[in-house]
Amino acid sequence: MTPSEAIRVAPPVAASGATVADAARIPAAEIPVAEGASCHGGAAQMKSAAAAAGKSEVLDRYATDYPKGPHDQPQSMCPAFGSLRVGLRMRRTATVLSGSACCVYGLTFTSHFYGARRTVGYVPFDSETLVTGKLFEDIREAVFKLADPTNNDAVVVINLCVPTASGVPLDLLPKEINGVRIIGIDVPGFGVPTHAEAKDVLAGAMLRYARNEAERGPVAQPQQGRSARPTVSLVGEMFPVDAVGIGRLLEPLGLAAGPVVPTREWRELYAALDCAAVAMIHPFYVASCREFQAAGRPCVGSAPVGYEGTAAWLESIADACNVPRERLDAARNAILPAIRGALAAAPIDARITLSGYEGSELLVARVLVESGADLRYVGTACGRTRWSDADREWLESKGVTVRYRASLEDDLAAMHEFRPDLAIGTTPVVQKAKELAIPSLYFTNLISARPLMGPAGAGSLSQVINAALRNRERFAKMQSFFEGVGSADNAGVWEQAPAGLRVAGGAA
Repeated sequence: MTPSEAIRVAPPVAASGATVADAARIPAAEIPVAEGASCHGGAAQMKSAAAAAGKSEVLDRYATDYPKGPHDQPQSMCPAFGSLRVGLRMRRTATVLSGSACCVYGLTFTSHFYGARRTVGYVPFDSETLVTGKLFEDIREAVFKLADPTNNDAVVVINLCVPTASGVPLDLLPKEINGVRIIGIDVPGFGVPTHAEAKDVLAGAMLRYARNEAERGPVAQPQQGRSARPTVSLVGEMFPVDAVGIGRLLEPLGLAAGPVVPTREWRELYAALDCAAVAMIHPFYVASCREFQAAGRPCVGSAPVGYEGTAAWLESIADACNVPRERLDAARNAILPAIRGALAAAPIDARITLSGYEGSELLVARVLVESGADLRYVGTACGRTRWSDADREWLESKGVTVRYRASLEDDLAAMHEFRPDLAIGTTPVVQKAKELAIPSLYFTNLISARPLMGPAGAGSLSQVINAALRNRERFAKMQSFFEGVGSADNAGVWEQAPAGLRVAGGAA
């Protein structure tokens, strides 16, 4: 595909329920963009092409929901992975990608690397199908084949960069086929900053569809039935034990934990919307929050982490759900002493820098500070939203530097400046820390994959962190032993044996 061919497309029609014939009648037009605007072109060129192709509205919405700055896009995996992950984790949901083959291959590989045991659909294209509008027809044909109500409740189609920049009109797909819901979304790398926020793109689209269904009439109840108590829906992927722990925290308030959004099946979306309040555990789910608010549900920021965080969160939930003061006091008295005891029993005595791209970095930071850690820096790839303000203000009051849209350079600069005893971060941060003989932990696999809320979370982090800190002496010995190896003049491939090196079978 040549650069100019990559952005030739039939302009979209702003009509609902369009057929293949409708799309085919759209005259093809070449969108004038700079040379090099293929799938490997610059973000500015791709964005310009997308706007010219009629995608301005969706790009403007993403710019509002996921504000950029100080860096436009922190280094991370392809953002579309987030939406793909949400679709693949839902039962009876087929997920289809429309994009360049190299992108689809990488996303499929990453999905299966993270344990997706589901088929990833793919609609290929070439210059001709993109120019003539045949790609849209192919997508529509694939959707009809997958719209089998015996197997699927929903079919999700995700446009990647080139189809989005080319204006492939997923909004013209039928909204429903044979009782199967059809959801088309654009998730371009030049419009959605991180894969974490791309989870919200699909979760929000599904909540909007489910809310419209519920407004039109009765919908299916969750398999386990409706809760006898008012529920609090939980927004954000979290360690499974945390959802159970939050449920226990809510019991003394006369409340119950609702579904976790993103959900694992379609009918859970109805149950999530049928709540008394929404806990924005991960604060970047802006589109999802908008749908809850449209349904008249209040959203509450932060999460029950640490002693002070749990106390403040319980009060916020009680206010949102009109829980009597005596019940709130009873709930606090029942849980806060246990959290304080867990924190005291598992102290952390170390200087730490923390960074990641999951969106829960500020919550982890609060637990570390209350555990006694000398935390100097928190970097998150996600943008700043009102739902993390309480956490940011609390951390800054403790002298912690908080950086939104943090780049790898930000994280490495903080590590060099503060010389921590332990660095928690992404893979390249951990790699650099080990080169400097600084113990380090990979945030996604070793920090996110453990409980964080309530008494269970208060003691769990210290186990892995204190174990890593005990490696300092071993790291120092390794650094001393290997000092100079593989760097400067000792790097690369030697064409001949260096002077002074004794080779087997020969002289020095």
